[in-house]
Amino acid sequence: MRRIGAIIGVVFVFFLILIFSGAFYTVSEWDQVVITQFGKPIGKPKTEAGLKFKIPMIQKINRYEKRIMRWDGDPKEIPTRDKRFIYVDTTARWRIVDAQKFLEVLGSYSQAYAKLDDIIDAVLRDYVSANPLVELVRTTNEMPTVEGVEGKVLSPFQESTVPETVRLGREKITRAILAEASKAMSAFGMELVDVRIKRINYVEQVRRKVYERMVSERKRKAAQFRSEGEGKKAEILGEMEKELKSIISGAYRTAEEIRGDADAEATRIYGDAYNEDPAFYAFFKTLETYKEAAYNKAIIILGTDSDYYRFLKTIPK
Repeated sequence: MRRIGAIIGVVFVFFLILIFSGAFYTVSEWDQVVITQFGKPIGKPKTEAGLKFKIPMIQKINRYEKRIMRWDGDPKEIPTRDKRFIYVDTTARWRIVDAQKFLEVLGSYSQAYAKLDDIIDAVLRDYVSANPLVELVRTTNEMPTVEGVEGKVLSPFQESTVPETVRLGREKITRAILAEASKAMSAFGMELVDVRIKRINYVEQVRRKVYERMVSERKRKAAQFRSEGEGKKAEILGEMEKELKSIISGAYRTAEEIRGDADAEATRIYGDAYNEDPAFYAFFKTLETYKEAAYNKAIIILGTDSDYYRFLKTIPK
């Protein structure tokens, strides 16, 4: 009985030693593990998820991703075939397809990214230098239309009279870069999934020229709008002055017609009044003359035979 208990104790201690010595390890769904013994790979990579066993203290686990990873390169200054210096910013997607070869050739992610830098940069330079700028910017010969945007994209270079046509286009060039760069990836246990050009921009000196042309174009547009505005203003002012003169002329004509009708009516009334009683009319008008005469600080000399004095002489005493 004591012997059985001792055996169980030894076995228990043995399992404890195995557990705490790192003999067991797990493989996740997104992992692939390469076991190395004294620095050399042992067996095939473990790609199935689950609990695994290794010889403790002797064997070592090396974990690598099964998922697709991203590579972002630094912007490169590259001249195009038509001698236009541009910055090209590229990105790529890659994964490890042979973890054992990856371990043997590269061994670490930093080495893998350095290798991607070298390979993709070399291929990118070849294709950018072999094609004009229009091939790297556009995919088809159809120019995109943007609602609300006036004019066209400005270029700091001398515009050609011959329209630029796209033979390959950006999409085909990136596919060709992907195919060319992928040829070297299998030697490192890697697979290049995709390569894309994120951004293309002019170098600093050329960008300044672009901005200068943009400012000049905007100033020209502003001057054109101001000139058109001044012309419209002169047209509106001319129409307004013409209409104002027409209104004043019509108002003056109407006023003169009213004044003429009033004078005629007054003359008619005066005539009717005179015909009713000429003597009273003469008397009344003479009295109005007396009232309106300027006697203030004035000396008036009238003869006794004056017609103006006639009604004063006939006042009954």
